[in-house]
Amino acid sequence: MQNVEFKSELRDLSAARTQCRVLGAALIGRIRQSDTYFRLPDGRLKRRESPGEPVEWIFYHRENRSRPRLSSFTILSDAQATLRWGTHGLKPWLVVSKWRELWMKENVRIHLDEVDGLGTFIEFEALVSGNHDAKECRMMVQHLRETFAPILGEAVGTSYSDLAAGV
Repeated sequence: MQNVEFKSELRDLSAARTQCRVLGAALIGRIRQSDTYFRLPDGRLKRRESPGEPVEWIFYHRENRSRPRLSSFTILSDAQATLRWGTHGLKPWLVVSKWRELWMKENVRIHLDEVDGLGTFIEFEALVSGNHDAKECRMMVQHLRETFAPILGEAVGTSYSDLAAGV
């Protein structure tokens, strides 16, 4: 699967919630997430744990850049991850914990993230599909960047793990 994504520091969480409502985005929920990152020679891997939800393993490739970028990803269950990487070959690198508010606007996920030790961020993730090609997804993300511009801080080109590690 693929999505077009963009991440930025967020200056005003309350204003972001208001803007989501004005856009007609649906609040899906507020979720506590703990992501354990693993270093791989090719791609990135994190194990996501959320209370009351099955564990997800997210394997992805994307460039580190601060403008909208295409990300390719696969979501695996615990059993699928064990089949792919075994049980002893992966060494945890670091853990990032956060509160995530998930909003949906059509095929775009809007994440309002309060990341422990790092601050508050916003992410836009437009899912590429048969109904929405990559070009359209880039335009959707660009529109959201313009809409939220007054409350966006610095664009972020790396993952939360890189920020936490000081990379």
